[in-house]
Amino acid sequence: MEASFWHERWQRQEIGFHQAQTHRALESHWASLGLQAGQRVFVPLAGKSLDMLWLATRGLEVVGIELSPLAVDNFKVEHGDSPHIDLRCGDIFDLTPESLGRIDAIFDRAALVALPTEMRKRYVQQLDRLSTRGTRSLLVTMEYDQREMPGPPHAVNPSEVQQLFGETHDILQLDYVDLLPESPKMAARGVSRLGERVYSLKRR
Repeated sequence: MEASFWHERWQRQEIGFHQAQTHRALESHWASLGLQAGQRVFVPLAGKSLDMLWLATRGLEVVGIELSPLAVDNFKVEHGDSPHIDLRCGDIFDLTPESLGRIDAIFDRAALVALPTEMRKRYVQQLDRLSTRGTRSLLVTMEYDQREMPGPPHAVNPSEVQQLFGETHDILQLDYVDLLPESPKMAARGVSRLGERVYSLKRR
C-alpha cells in the first residue's frame, strides 16, 4: 500500500476510520495494563484520534506517529498544543528506538487493520524494534469475511494475531463485540458478519 493512498484519503476527507469519540476499549480495558501516570504511550498511525486526548488526560505522556501532515495539522488546530502529546508527522518505518525514545505501552486501534497482509509482519517487527521487554499493548482488531469487502480496514483473525505476536508476546483476549448492528456502512458494503476483538499484549 502506497503512502499516496492515505494522503489522498485525507485530502478528500474520506476518513470513515476517524471516530468522533474515544474508543470503548480504552474506558473498558486500559486499566488492565497497569500503567501509572507519567508513563509513555505510543500511538502508531494515529491520525487525529481523540484517543490521544483521553490518554493524556489520565496523566500519560503520549507520542503518536502519523503519515499525513494534514491529519497532524487538523489535530493541532482542533485541540491546540498539549505538553503531554507529541504528535509527529512521518512514516512509522523510519522511526528508530533513539528517535522515538522509551515507550511503556502501545495503543493500536486502527494501525494493524489499516495495513494489507504483506505489510503486517513488517509492522509488528518494527514495533518489536521500538519496544523493550515488558512493554504492554492494547490491540484492537476487526473480523469479517474479506471476500465480502476489500480493506481497509482489513480483517485480522485470532490465528493471525497469534502468528504475528505469539513468539514475542504474552497474548490475552479481553473482549469481543459484534459490530454489525452499529455499522450500517459496512453492511451496505456487503459485510454479513463484523466483529471486534481487544487483546492485551505483553512483550517478553
